[in-house]
Amino acid sequence: MGDRSVSIILPTYNESGNIVKLVGAVAANIPAGWDFQILVVDDNSPDDTLGAVARAFGDDPRVVPILRTEDRGFAKSIRAGIERATGEQIIVMDSDLTHDPVEIPKLLHVGAVYDFVSGSRFCAGGRMVDTTHYLLSMGYNWLLRLLIRTQVQDNLGGYFTARRDTLLGLPLDEIFFGYGDYYFRLLHFVQKSGFSIVEVPAAYLLRSEGNSKSNWTRMLITYTLGAIRLKRRIRQIEF
Repeated sequence: MGDRSVSIILPTYNESGNIVKLVGAVAANIPAGWDFQILVVDDNSPDDTLGAVARAFGDDPRVVPILRTEDRGFAKSIRAGIERATGEQIIVMDSDLTHDPVEIPKLLHVGAVYDFVSGSRFCAGGRMVDTTHYLLSMGYNWLLRLLIRTQVQDNLGGYFTARRDTLLGLPLDEIFFGYGDYYFRLLHFVQKSGFSIVEVPAAYLLRSEGNSKSNWTRMLITYTLGAIRLKRRIRQIEF
């Protein structure tokens, strides 16, 4: 794959109701002139998510199913996708249709100028259909920004693009573990490494099929502890 090539990474677990529609929408939104591959990185879903992909796209070499049966987890699936990708540009997005594929051309366009482009709910023009989730997330993001001093407003969005070599140059073991908390660690190390970061507005939609894996209480505890640990690490380095 050449310079205008992109790998879209879709980490999945029990997304058989969404994945075929999502892969089709992603492919339809790749700008003309771009080579692409779509990596469906599945954590051995019992609902046959990869089977749905194989039945719908088995004849398309651009759709790459990846089955993970060991050391599973959301963030680790994203890392596995990055390491398997062949595109010069990487896009990571959720597989529950909350991240809208129509944002892909904008991400790639801005990614030609900036090292890391984050689709944001909270910058001007960004939005989230679920108002309660939006307000809770906004409040929690203020706390995260105070703790770890990132430059961005949305530290948990998880919809982004960056060059593959930029991502592979980061300390992956210190970033890709846990669930959505990987994202504020990723932002921290991108910023610390001196790469340019920009947010672009993005709309976060409602899940249409299946059940959310998010547990607000567990996430609040886990993410806050993770942010505190990162804060301590930052202080140790600074002093």
